[in-house]
Amino acid sequence: MKIWIEDLKNHVGQSIELKGWAYHHRSSGKVKFLVVRDGTGYCQCVFAKGHCEEDSFTNFEQLTQESTVTVTGTIKAEPRSPGGFEMTAQSFKIIQRAENYPITPKEHGPDFLMNNRHLWIRSKLQHAVLRVRAEVISAIRDFFNGRGFTLADSPIFTPSACEGTSTLFQTKYFDEMAYLSQSGQLYAEATCAALGKVYCFGPTFRAEKSKTRRHLIEFWMVEPEVAFNDLYDNMELAEQFVEYIVQRTIKNRPEELKALERNLEPLLKVKGPFPRVHYDEAAAMIKKENPEFVIGDDFGAPDEAIVCAKFDKPVFVHHFPTAVKAFYMKQDEKSPEHSMSCDLLAPEGYGEIIGGGQREDNLELLLKKIEEHKLNRADFEWFLDLRRFGSFPHAGFGLGVERTVAWICGVQHVRETIPFPRLYGRNYP
Repeated sequence: MKIWIEDLKNHVGQSIELKGWAYHHRSSGKVKFLVVRDGTGYCQCVFAKGHCEEDSFTNFEQLTQESTVTVTGTIKAEPRSPGGFEMTAQSFKIIQRAENYPITPKEHGPDFLMNNRHLWIRSKLQHAVLRVRAEVISAIRDFFNGRGFTLADSPIFTPSACEGTSTLFQTKYFDEMAYLSQSGQLYAEATCAALGKVYCFGPTFRAEKSKTRRHLIEFWMVEPEVAFNDLYDNMELAEQFVEYIVQRTIKNRPEELKALERNLEPLLKVKGPFPRVHYDEAAAMIKKENPEFVIGDDFGAPDEAIVCAKFDKPVFVHHFPTAVKAFYMKQDEKSPEHSMSCDLLAPEGYGEIIGGGQREDNLELLLKKIEEHKLNRADFEWFLDLRRFGSFPHAGFGLGVERTVAWICGVQHVRETIPFPRLYGRNYP
């Protein structure tokens, strides 16, 4: 019977069939070795002359990297083998022989690997990153579902901007114009008025002409929104959330993190409470090391790195200047030049993984903000209704999946954290 490699522990001493791809093979006199991968793991299959079918031993040299194979044999525990188990092989069959596989053990440049992303994801390191990504996404859903949140996804086509008009993708929507969503937040504000605690989870789009290691054109974001939460409740929720997904990933994906050679010490420290730093304090830290920084500006990646270097766990920076935040962010009543906003910065130079805060719930102030940001009021009449009919304090945040996965995996570029990245100037494959 065909067995998945991840289930071999349940079949020690049994004769089974594996189906997968030839990851690596070599010969050593009267013994030949084939490592098979099937997407769930890797298994070394050992062919010994006289103990396997003669045709299998003779035809072994026909194997090529990524050929599709069926292998039959008996499973035994072997701590030295990948995954801790090994097959004493009896026979194998080539289902399809791959020729001239383009990704070889030699070093390839990023453009080559991106052009062959559909094949590159088969590599051991990319396989590990994508398994970690799947664990993070599962943890995200379990965290919110287990705390009484309702999933209420927001639309991808929207009639208006959420995060500023300069990064919108415009598209034809029958006889009207629409935009690809920058964020599901505005709609989450509506659904939290109906359901109390909600989250939306899906792809978002930013038309940013940026080629930094932290930017994608299309990325996934989870956005919880909670009725009657304020800024401080919001930071508490975000802290619990990040601690949960990091510690769960360490527990459930140790083999993948080991394959990535991830140093777990920094991740093991990701437990609350996280430091909380006012923007003014953080700006002073930056100004001391970077005199060119203008206090009152938003932070760039180098600025975030300066702040992160002061701490060994994620740090909240809160009360950013009102002028640098979106129109919907509530201003501090005691200090109107500051907003009730927060960013969570990941350590080790990874920077912002969460942005959020308390929303403006005063209709008159929100109208003023829409005018100041030169937005079309007509596009937001439905949003303004939320302040006309039962306005309430509420707060939420957005966590970028790809940046979070990059941090947990210790990889340097977010393009490796999504199966098929969309980058400025790249829309293939």
